Amino acid sequence: MLCGGASAARPATGETQQIVDEVKSQLEEKEGKTFDVFTAVEFKTQVVAGTNYFIKVHVGNDEFVHLRVFRSLPHEDKPLSLHSYQSSKTKHDELSFF
Repeated sequence: MLCGGASAARPATGETQQIVDEVKSQLEEKEGKTFDVFTAVEFKTQVVAGTNYFIKVHVGNDEFVHLRVFRSLPHEDKPLSLHSYQSSKTKHDELSFF
């Protein structure tokens, strides 16, 4: 992987699920609703001054959202941040940089 370039999409892991669990409340606040289902499906990473995670999340029925979550460098000791998101996605929408 090139520094600054996004990785290939990979199946979600336990760590990916922990990341989405941690930012779920941030998305719910922005969307003004709660999600009963919030399951990470796949993800890409981008190494910058920290790491951007692009994560496809199943939110129930045939609905998906794409999250961009930023994890700062360890010495900065900052919480995960929901940088941006895309709603109204489907299972087959490609996870891409945004």
